[in-house]
Amino acid sequence: MKWLVSLAGAGLVMVTLRDLFHTLWHPTRHGGLSRLVMTALWHLARRFRAPGRVVGLVGPLAMVTVVSMWAVTVVLGWAIVYWPHMPGAFTFTPGSQAAQQPALLDSVYLSLVTVATLGLGDIAPDEGWLRLVSPLEALIGFALLTATVSWVLEIYPALTRRRVLAVRLALLRDADPTTRQIDCTAGALLLDSLATEVARVRIDFTQYAEAYYFHDGEDHSSLAAMVGYAAVLAQRGQAAQRPEVRLAGALLAGALKDLAAILDQRFLHTGGPPTEVFAAYAADHGRDGAQP
Repeated sequence: MKWLVSLAGAGLVMVTLRDLFHTLWHPTRHGGLSRLVMTALWHLARRFRAPGRVVGLVGPLAMVTVVSMWAVTVVLGWAIVYWPHMPGAFTFTPGSQAAQQPALLDSVYLSLVTVATLGLGDIAPDEGWLRLVSPLEALIGFALLTATVSWVLEIYPALTRRRVLAVRLALLRDADPTTRQIDCTAGALLLDSLATEVARVRIDFTQYAEAYYFHDGEDHSSLAAMVGYAAVLAQRGQAAQRPEVRLAGALLAGALKDLAAILDQRFLHTGGPPTEVFAAYAADHGRDGAQP
């Protein structure tokens, strides 16, 4: 029975590690529990029509919630591993009152100080297998801390790329170049560079799906509000006379189609064409979208 309880705790730890791996390091970034937490917080904020400032906190709050969930489940999982063997399989420092506490409380305490890499030493494993597996918890705690820092450092450059594209589209919308103005070499270069940026954002949504749940603030920095105008520019490029401009317009249209497919597959589930997907994207972020 003791080993069954310990195996249940080990299983809880493995589930957490799997979720962490799929959220941070798997190529497709399909985290299970973390994705559910982020989606639930986002829909909760949208359902109750939270103001912009509150919605803007959903992304950071979701990341904090997910990391806290990982830490709590790791601590509890290892505590369950220790619990059936407490106190007989452990050594307590002379004069310590820990042995007089409930076994579960001591197990949680030991797990917490181990995962935090504190190593206070007032409770130490005595049996051989515990002496081997207990340091693994400290390694997992260190890996969790490193992963959290890496996650933060990875997500914000992706958000910056998305907002830069949005601001650029906002400036182009204000200038509102006609098909005739785009029908030149500079216009072809412009459309080609926009296609490249859209492709980067598409990859960001694939690798950093949690970026979707970050609110971009004002309309001029919100891709949800501005992406519709990119489709307008693509149409104008495809209607141009120069072949290089038509090619660049087709590239931009293709990049937007790929972006719409990722947004629809992972977040929106409309099953419609890109125009419908982008309209749903704008609505989900509280925007009307850029109109032609």
